[in-house]
Amino acid sequence: LLALTAFICIETIMECSPCEGLYFFEFVSCSALVVTGALLLLFSLNLHTRIPQINWNLTDLVNTGLSTFFFFIASVVLAALNHKTGAEIAAVVFGFLAMAVYAVNTFLAVRKWRVSSRQQSSRQSSDYMRARTESREVVHRPEIQRLDA
Repeated sequence: LLALTAFICIETIMECSPCEGLYFFEFVSCSALVVTGALLLLFSLNLHTRIPQINWNLTDLVNTGLSTFFFFIASVVLAALNHKTGAEIAAVVFGFLAMAVYAVNTFLAVRKWRVSSRQQSSRQSSDYMRARTESREVVHRPEIQRLDA
């Protein structure tokens, strides 16, 4: 919602002299809104369970981390190059708020990713040990005779 609000604020600006900061902020807020919205839709409809080949925890971590970084850069650039209009100031404020929320989400995504990677590695090692144990178990079958006898 904060990315959407920042995007709406930046779209209400009618004129700018150096527009590069404004365009970059517009690109960052729109991109973050679209990618995060698509991931939110995938997670809320449980569509991510149909594609188990993708590590969704890592995907969420990368999205939130990049959004945090780019919102920080775009907000600093827009704050440095703004013309002190109300819409630009509001966009900068909402940009920093969106960056803060993305930073908190990045922290939570890192914790979730670490827990899931630990569980996956322990599950893989237990599967490996089970397979080794099963392969060492000898089934005595009388119909199979030794060749050296």
